[in-house]
Amino acid sequence: MAANLNTDDNARADVGASTDAHGARDTTGDRVLYGCMGLGGSWEPGPYGPQDIDAAEAAVEAALDSGITTFDHADIYRHGKAEAVFGEVLARTPGLRERITLQTKCGIRLGGEDGPGRYDLRGPSIVRRVEESLTRLRTEVIDVLLLHRPDPLADPDETAAALMSLHRQGLVRAFGVSNMGAPQITALQARLDVPLVANQLEMSLHSRDWVEAGVLLNTPAYASNGFPFGTLEHCRDHAIRLQAWGALAQGRFTGRQSTAAEHATAELLADLARTKDTTPETVLLWWLARHPAGIAPVIGSARPDRIRACRDAAVREPDLTHEEWYELWITARAAPLP
Repeated sequence: MAANLNTDDNARADVGASTDAHGARDTTGDRVLYGCMGLGGSWEPGPYGPQDIDAAEAAVEAALDSGITTFDHADIYRHGKAEAVFGEVLARTPGLRERITLQTKCGIRLGGEDGPGRYDLRGPSIVRRVEESLTRLRTEVIDVLLLHRPDPLADPDETAAALMSLHRQGLVRAFGVSNMGAPQITALQARLDVPLVANQLEMSLHSRDWVEAGVLLNTPAYASNGFPFGTLEHCRDHAIRLQAWGALAQGRFTGRQSTAAEHATAELLADLARTKDTTPETVLLWWLARHPAGIAPVIGSARPDRIRACRDAAVREPDLTHEEWYELWITARAAPLP
């Protein structure tokens, strides 16, 4: 397969990024990120094959064609195979690395012969995982490194020292976190000489704790809300870009509805998509992006057709009125607001 990965630069002008004083690529213009968890074949630890590289190339081509230039990885995705096949795509396409942002995560260890599934943000472990990611991705630098999940046993001073060492060596340009609340972010930031630039959290029209935490306060329903209250506001106030994983809600509103609320929401999304001459996937992502916190959805489908269905979300401003946004929210929650 010979994919055309030389996308028109003009088509991506609206979502292009620049480099800041720290040498980090500014991703604030990237409206949508492509999540690479689905690349690399099966979740078994065995090898990948040529068909897996071809599938990754097709997904990357679809993302670039859709105006998406930031690619999100993690060292554990497919036991490292997601990064490895992406590295193969980069090797096939000279010049591609310079046109994209590479983001990866570390801090989760899958269970196996060396112990149980666990979190690991010890300094030497972080450095080792980054070196392994660099090798698999066939690149000399990671643009953004996220700490995948908090490690209760990690010494924050040791963690921060490892990050700053990677930065001084030119191996990582910028840092962020994933699945962390405001106090954890504050504690880490106090120990770093560079700003944290991103926080990746599960956020979608299905996983709504992030938005409902702010309106269920002082109601009985607040007790069951698991989102760390104040995190959105903290990230917004400190220019930490919110990235939404699970943004397409695993297809619950665009292909595999199982509840009355999901069916009703899917119908509403389809109606809005027809009115706005776009796709239901785009409207679903617009619902996130319309929030003033500046949320960047991460789409994780490996299907080129579904990736391209998100193109308008990557290249157009969210086209949802105040009333339409609320109608989607209320329909999905299947209950009026308190």
